[in-house]
Amino acid sequence: MDLQEKLKILADSAKYDASCSSSGSNRKSKHGVGNTALSGICHSFASDGRCISLLKILFTNCCIFDCKYCLNRRSNSIKRAIFTPEEVCSITLNFYRRNYIEGLFLSSGILKSPDYTMELIIKTVSLLRHKYHFHGYIHAKAIPGSSQKLVKELGLLVDRLSANIELPTENELKRLAPNKTSQNVSSIMNYVNQNQSKKYVPAGQSTQMIIGATKESDLDIMNKSASLYRSFHLKRVFYSAYVPINKDSYLPSIICPPLTRENRLYQADWLLRFYHFQVKDLLDFKHPNFNTMIDPKADWALRHFDEFPKEISTCSYYDLLKIPGIGVKSAKRILTARKHFTIHFEDLKRMGVVLKRAKYFILCNGKYFINHKWFQKEWIEKNLVLEEKIEKEENNMEQLRLF
Repeated sequence: MDLQEKLKILADSAKYDASCSSSGSNRKSKHGVGNTALSGICHSFASDGRCISLLKILFTNCCIFDCKYCLNRRSNSIKRAIFTPEEVCSITLNFYRRNYIEGLFLSSGILKSPDYTMELIIKTVSLLRHKYHFHGYIHAKAIPGSSQKLVKELGLLVDRLSANIELPTENELKRLAPNKTSQNVSSIMNYVNQNQSKKYVPAGQSTQMIIGATKESDLDIMNKSASLYRSFHLKRVFYSAYVPINKDSYLPSIICPPLTRENRLYQADWLLRFYHFQVKDLLDFKHPNFNTMIDPKADWALRHFDEFPKEISTCSYYDLLKIPGIGVKSAKRILTARKHFTIHFEDLKRMGVVLKRAKYFILCNGKYFINHKWFQKEWIEKNLVLEEKIEKEENNMEQLRLF
C-alpha cells in the first residue's frame, strides 16, 4: 500500500476524535523546523467545532479492542493500514513546509498491546523532535493501560497529551467498551496533573466524551466534566456527538449525530470555565437537559427573568457576564469605557457585544432598546429562538475535508 492510500485511510479514521486543541504552548527554537507562539499555534475550526489546522491522523486503525461505537473496532470489516514512524515524520514535515498545517495530532488504535502502541508513538515523536528538529506543536493520545514510564516519556516530547474518558459513567463504559476502564484513563490524567511543567506536557491535557451513545442526561455529563476539571485541571473537555456508523443492539437507533446537543454542551462548558457559572445554575433534576432552541446562557436568563434588565452603566463585572451576548472581553471594555463616557446601545456593538441578544436584557441609562412594555419573557424567547434559527441557517456549512 502506498503512502497516499495510507494517509487517506488513517486521516479518515481519525476524524471521530474531537480532542485536539492547540492553545497554551510555548515551544521556541532558533534552529530546526516549526515553532509555537506563546498563545499557541493558529488554528481554524470546521462547522461542527472540530479543529482542522493540525495534521490529524491515526498511527494505525488496527485495534485489538472491540468498542461498540468505534469505526476501528476489531469486529468491523474495514480497510486497515499502519504507518511507520518515518512515514509519519515525512508526511508531517511535507505538510508543514507547504503551509497546510501548523502541527500534528497523533492518535492510534491499539496494536498488540497498549505499551507496544505507546512505544511506536514515542518513537515517531522522538524522531520528529530529535532527528528532524521539528519544534512545532504536537498533541498525542496517551493509550489507556500503558505503563507510567511510557506516559512520562511521551509527555516530555509533546505539547499536549490527552486520554479519552469516552463515556460519562463506568457502567456504560463496561457495556460499550468492555476492554477499557475509567481507572486506566484517570491514572494517566492524575500522573500528568501531578507532573505538568514547562517541560512536561506544557500545553496541558484534554479528554473527550461521546455524546448520545448512552442515556446520560446533560446534567450527568456536565457534572462529570466539572469533576474532571476540578480533579485533574484539564485544559479542555471535548464533546463528540455520537455518529451512527456501527449496527449493534447496544447502540441507539438514530440517523443523524446530535450536533445541536454537542454545541449546547460546548457553550455550557465555556460558561463554567470563563463566566463563573456552576452546573447547578444551568441544570437541575427538574431540568436535566439543555434547551435545544436557545443557548444555555439565554435560557438561564429567561429562567431568572426577575434579575433583568440589568443597567449597563452600574452593574458589576460578574453581572455583565450573566447577560446573553456579553463576553469576557466586552464586559471588561464596558467597565473601562463607562469611566470615561456615557454608554449607548450603538457603543456596545463597537465593544464586541452581540447586541441582537444582549438588547433584550439590558438598560442603557435607564432606557430599553424599544418601549419598555415589550420587556416580556414570552416575546423575548420567541425572538431569541428566531435569531438562533436564522444564525444556524446562515452558518450551515459542510465540514471541510482533507481530500
